[in-house]
Amino acid sequence: MIRVCFYDTKPYDRIFFDELKEAYEVEIEYFESKLNQKTAVLAKGFDAAVAFVNDSIDSKTIAILYENEIKLIAMRCAGYNNVDVKAAAGKIPIVRVPAYSPYAVAEHAIALLLTLNRKTHRAYVRTRDFNFSLNELVGFDLHGKTMGVVGTGKIGRVFIDICKGFGMNILAYDPYPVKDFDVSYVGFDELCEKSDIISLHCPLTKDTFHVINKDSIKRMKDGVYIINTSRGALIDSEDLLNAIKDEKIGGACLDVYEEETELFYEDMSYKIIKDDVLSRIISMPNVIVSSHQAFLTEEALYNIAETTLQNIEHYFTNHVLDNEISYKNSK
Repeated sequence: MIRVCFYDTKPYDRIFFDELKEAYEVEIEYFESKLNQKTAVLAKGFDAAVAFVNDSIDSKTIAILYENEIKLIAMRCAGYNNVDVKAAAGKIPIVRVPAYSPYAVAEHAIALLLTLNRKTHRAYVRTRDFNFSLNELVGFDLHGKTMGVVGTGKIGRVFIDICKGFGMNILAYDPYPVKDFDVSYVGFDELCEKSDIISLHCPLTKDTFHVINKDSIKRMKDGVYIINTSRGALIDSEDLLNAIKDEKIGGACLDVYEEETELFYEDMSYKIIKDDVLSRIISMPNVIVSSHQAFLTEEALYNIAETTLQNIEHYFTNHVLDNEISYKNSK
């Protein structure tokens, strides 16, 4: 039986891992704490560690896991910008879940846009108080608007297909365009200049860090909407806040935030939020924030559990690791 420690556990994480673990001959101990330098020692005595997007898997954490004879780090997510892949090279292999449900994330991006645009969240609160006024609830048609999509991987392409269903015009930017995909590729600057709405569906790399910043925002149309369901650090949060205050940006739909690690997935309702930028962003009437929940569907959770357990099984049975993150490919 393979012994696995599971970090940053929430109730919804356990549902499908518990359902599938016996089939993969895996024994799991769940920890509520995130994986970091302080908690890595909890992995002593286990064969593998399962981690998530807001765990801090830096060189020190990896060194502690290695000292405690952890043989595999299994990320139960697609992104790995929180992992020091270089430090792990030659010590502990790292695997991930490259795709779990592009539909889940793409549909959530559209849900945020529709909610903010048509003010359904405000209408819901009003009618609960028997306030049936329509004042300040005016939105705009998506039909005929230009959607700029940054990143045309699986999620980006599903998102584009949904937007086409609304009758939107699509512009796309990706340094590696998809062949035979029916979309108009343009440069990033042109996308900024011509789009009414911009949605981010790209990974966080050194090239995409703060791709939305004061300079790119200047090129955008007045009143542009920004959607981010990818990684928080794609957007310079202070520049976004200033553009919202200046009414350059007409609305922002955010499922991620660059300093979310100690906040998202936790109940902070009884605590003082010391992040002034996030507090001010959330307070804006033309901003909607969800707490990194775009992936959260039954289908996605099942696929995450299945692929993670499969990755673990493949390592300990000497199969080829199709989902391994190599230092060479991560640079």
